[in-house]
Amino acid sequence: MSTLANQLAAAEREEVARAIRLLLARPLLTTIADPTGFELVRRRREPLAQWFDYTCGWSLMVEPRRGYARLTKVRTDPDGSRPARRTRSGRAPFDRRRYVLLCVTAAELLSMPMTTIGMLADRVVQATAADRALAPFDPVHRPERMAFVDVLKLLESYDVLRTVDGTTETYVESAEAKVLYRVDATLLMRLPAAPVGASRLAVPPDEVPARFKELLTGLVRERRYGGVAGDGTVDDAYHETAATDAQRNLRLRHSVLRRLFDDPVLYRSDLAEDELAYVTSLTGRQILRRSVEQAGFLLEERAEGFLLVDPDGIATDVRFPDDTSTARVAALLLLEPLCAAPAGMLSEQLAEAGADLLRRFPSWAKAYRSEDGAPRLAEEAVRVLRDAGLAREVAGRVVVCPAAYRYRLTETTSRGPTAAKGDQQ
Repeated sequence: MSTLANQLAAAEREEVARAIRLLLARPLLTTIADPTGFELVRRRREPLAQWFDYTCGWSLMVEPRRGYARLTKVRTDPDGSRPARRTRSGRAPFDRRRYVLLCVTAAELLSMPMTTIGMLADRVVQATAADRALAPFDPVHRPERMAFVDVLKLLESYDVLRTVDGTTETYVESAEAKVLYRVDATLLMRLPAAPVGASRLAVPPDEVPARFKELLTGLVRERRYGGVAGDGTVDDAYHETAATDAQRNLRLRHSVLRRLFDDPVLYRSDLAEDELAYVTSLTGRQILRRSVEQAGFLLEERAEGFLLVDPDGIATDVRFPDDTSTARVAALLLLEPLCAAPAGMLSEQLAEAGADLLRRFPSWAKAYRSEDGAPRLAEEAVRVLRDAGLAREVAGRVVVCPAAYRYRLTETTSRGPTAAKGDQQ
């Protein structure tokens, strides 16, 4: 093989690895949001699609003419640790009302290549009024308009909606605001990642609360792993068939590597017995190491589990330590008392620790100086730690996970903890 051929092969491997990490961080990549990244994915789409399908069982759809790439991440253990977030209000997570409005709005947009914010609001009013399971949407009230704007801004961030004239935020102040949108219905239909359509799991509204977990399981049920006699809908849970050895091995590979590449840290204690046997087998370890190398990560393997490090920070959607918010700074500061309490801390102890931080730094965290400020600060800091895989709740106590001991506070400057620094040990 010539020197030039070697150089070209090495360049392709580097580009594929970079594109893998880019898509892991941004499963919906558009040419408007990142033209350079999208061009890289478009150019290497075939090896990328092969890698994601073999490694994680995820499909990659690249539409060069429409200018987007969609990686459909499917998880067999859906959770609420990655909620939709508002582009305003400090990126607070969506509440139930906003999720309802998101679903109704998306359904109405499918038949509207162009619309105004007023016309769309009227359609949502009619749709919610016609469904007895939904609370009616009333744009007369400001909180309702704020929730609607949060939904529209989220869809704008996905490039499903593009403003032609006007500004979405003006609707918060007045329901008479004039905003014109162009709708990309094709991209809108690509947003759901579940392999089973929600409409196929339809149950009476009054049964949804009792069967919610069952419905979530039905949404992510994949026929290729076997065990499903019918078409993968929720009713097939009672008509299962035996999976073949090949199907079981495929499920084990995908279930382990999905979590490895999608979660901050993968603990051995969180793996099922067959998953742990797979990842410690000769074949499993070879596949794991090869996949990690192909994606350009560094693998940290310890007695407690596995952690991937991206030396370029491309796949890192949330950083820790991070001083971009008060809660993130508090999370780093709270690691010290949490690590010093192997049995964990009760909510009352955490609230006291939050109060101690407020006393130590009197000019910091002004938004938490109210009566309930210390408990709120501790609660939000713990949420940051949970999302980073550094803490979890056990029997009513917050307990640090092994990866938490990688970090320590090195200094705080005269400006207070907003300038706190942490490093990895």
